Amino acid sequence: MPDILHAVGIKAAPNAVFDTLTTLKGLSGWWTSDTRGDASAGGTIQFRFGEKARVDAKVLELKRGELVLWEILDAHADWIGTRVRFDLKQDGAITLVMFKHEGWNSPTDFMHHCSTKWAVFLISLKALLEEGAGSPFPHDVQIVSKAA
Repeated sequence: MPDILHAVGIKAAPNAVFDTLTTLKGLSGWWTSDTRGDASAGGTIQFRFGEKARVDAKVLELKRGELVLWEILDAHADWIGTRVRFDLKQDGAITLVMFKHEGWNSPTDFMHHCSTKWAVFLISLKALLEEGAGSPFPHDVQIVSKAA
């Protein structure tokens, strides 16, 4: 099965990155401003992208400063059952975020679109932590794709 993989270095401590990935305030600051639900282990987070898309994710595992793992429960059909994983590794003053959206059935046009959008949102995460403001939906960089 193909996976989406990205890595980004962020000038922040692993616990600061972890907090941004595990609180509604943090998540709404970089992915979508319409984020609600329960971001604790075992909880379900609802991400809304206006009328365009919805993602419901179950929080499978949290290890402070190290790991965030979600399973996608409801979204575009290609996403259901996939997992989104953030592994955090400290390297001096940088936290390396090793991102993985795993379990895709095949490398569809939509997967290519999502790979680019994940990169856009990971840069938004970096900007939020380093500069104090991210670009969550609906303020994210728009890309052109027939699959979107």
